[in-house]
Amino acid sequence: MKNLVILISGRGSNMEAIVRACAHDAWPAKIAAVIANRPDAAGLAFAASHGIATAVVDHRQYPERAAFDAALAQTIDGYAPDLVVLAGFMRVLTEGFVDHYSGRMLNIHPSLLPSFPGLKTHQQALDAGCRVHGATVHFVTSRLDHGPIVAQSAVPVRAGDDAAALAARVLATEHVIYPRAVRWFVEGRVTLDGAHVTLTPPEPQWLFLDDTNAHANTQTAGEGV
Repeated sequence: MKNLVILISGRGSNMEAIVRACAHDAWPAKIAAVIANRPDAAGLAFAASHGIATAVVDHRQYPERAAFDAALAQTIDGYAPDLVVLAGFMRVLTEGFVDHYSGRMLNIHPSLLPSFPGLKTHQQALDAGCRVHGATVHFVTSRLDHGPIVAQSAVPVRAGDDAAALAARVLATEHVIYPRAVRWFVEGRVTLDGAHVTLTPPEPQWLFLDDTNAHANTQTAGEGV
């Protein structure tokens, strides 16, 4: 039984997807805690309503990033996590914090990394004239929005898209690939080899959602991601 700790800053819709998938598919795992860096993070109420322990480490109470990270790590480690899951956690983490959880911390980023690290990824994709855009689940390293890739999803960029429309389409795929990637880790199927991830036994580590039948393709592809 693996212990999972999920970090959020707001609603945490990816956290919700992981919690639901863990319960529905009876993973050999427990969501030990959901921790937020903001006391008003809406996702805390969802976690509490599902019987999950919650905690807040308010970054505004710490004058230095390192001090916040030390307090956060102390809180996380109190739940003895096998995996730390960043689910919309809007803080840049120090190298020491990242090293402490090396090989056992995942993030999801709303772009097809290594393209468009950082913020406003959907607008970046539109400005660059991309024809496809997507999301990436990756292990966290000290280099922001980089690290070994576990899974990716892609959606078409449609004529007339704005950043909000594109973001909504990408988010729907995040809710498929992130729970799947976390489950792979829980099941002991993920191996890190330098910058590469090996999945055993192998299965598709990608999802493509076309624009002809969005709901059906998300569900069908999700079974194989």
